Amino acid sequence: MIPFGLALQLLSRIPVRLWREPTGQELGRSLLWYPAVGLLLGFALLLLSWLLGGVATPLAAALLLVFWVWFSGGLHLDGLADTADAWVGGMGSAERTLKIMKDPACGPVGVTVLVLLLLVKWAALVSLLETAAWPALLLAPWLARGALAGLLLSTPYVRPQGMGSLLVAQMPRERLKLTLLLHTGLTLCLGWVGLLALVVTISLLALWRRSLLDRLGGTTGDTAGALVEVIEAAVLAVVAVQLV
Repeated sequence: MIPFGLALQLLSRIPVRLWREPTGQELGRSLLWYPAVGLLLGFALLLLSWLLGGVATPLAAALLLVFWVWFSGGLHLDGLADTADAWVGGMGSAERTLKIMKDPACGPVGVTVLVLLLLVKWAALVSLLETAAWPALLLAPWLARGALAGLLLSTPYVRPQGMGSLLVAQMPRERLKLTLLLHTGLTLCLGWVGLLALVVTISLLALWRRSLLDRLGGTTGDTAGALVEVIEAAVLAVVAVQLV
């Protein structure tokens, strides 16, 4: 279960200690567990929303969002901020875009995008809690992390150094395709909400992948993290709009 432990280490704040150093192949196989980590987060959100049943809806939505951010350690939010800064500041230049993305400082564009995205998530959560639309809480983190694995599977990784390049080099491609297909089928068990969320996810993945190929020729860890945040917010918002 070392690959699952690696996935938890990277995508969550859950304290996981591995009993030995993982191999490169085990690191690659951790991608198979990315959707499962999202599903775990979804069930945790469902449990927390049930525990907050007696709390005022706006406050309950805020507490859910705080837990959501805590669970991932802000990893994907950091990627979103870096991507937003680089996308604007590096307009017209792949090299400059990648250079800005490596800057640890968060610029005004990144801050603005973070605030707006969290606002959309909070507003969508308020609406979903009022309508008891529990499937959206399960689907948003689940599909977003499946899309993360799908992006790494289908898109070149443009940074030659780092863990991301090793992940892509060692990933079991055929097994990952089957895993993503299995999770895709499972989401359809949630009826029209699952289908709607799946359409939103696939559409955004395709658009984001096309944009990355046009601008950078591939993806990075930051742009992959940004995709997670965008899909989560979009799934929550679209389902909330449909249920109003």
